[in-house]
Amino acid sequence: MPKLVNTLLACLLTATTLFAASAPAAEKAVDFQFTDTRGKTLRLSDFTGKWVLVNFWAPWCPLCWAETPTLNKMNKRNDFVVIGIGLDYGPDASVVQSTAERHNIEVTAIVAGGSRRDPTSPLRQVGPVDFFPTSYLYDPTGEIVMFIPGQVREHKLLGFMEDWKRKRGIKK
Repeated sequence: MPKLVNTLLACLLTATTLFAASAPAAEKAVDFQFTDTRGKTLRLSDFTGKWVLVNFWAPWCPLCWAETPTLNKMNKRNDFVVIGIGLDYGPDASVVQSTAERHNIEVTAIVAGGSRRDPTSPLRQVGPVDFFPTSYLYDPTGEIVMFIPGQVREHKLLGFMEDWKRKRGIKK
């Protein structure tokens, strides 16, 4: 029996090694292009060197408002940018802007989400949004490094960012 166990372990180790060796390296995220509710064009490349959090919310979502203080606080950091994507599929994009103002969302930009079928829609450029809120975190090099289903928690973001820097030998 021990010989069988050793053989199975050896096969498992070999398969794991081959899989890890053949796994593709992480690729840079697509350089998204959004137009905010005031008509300004935003690209991921505009924020090179900063952390970028793309936060998807909906005007009718009470959980989204619970994270507003965290988003506002993180957006005030010099090394961090929050882009709020309000997904409201009605004909009037001003609903997104007025909702953001009513809930005191003070992020870098507010973008109306558009139609799910539109290939330029923010969610088609970033990633799936199955519920609200949903966020994606890009590192300073432009890679998506974290998917956050649900509310953003400041301590989790800061811990992740510190760990990312430590692994790369970045002291700041």
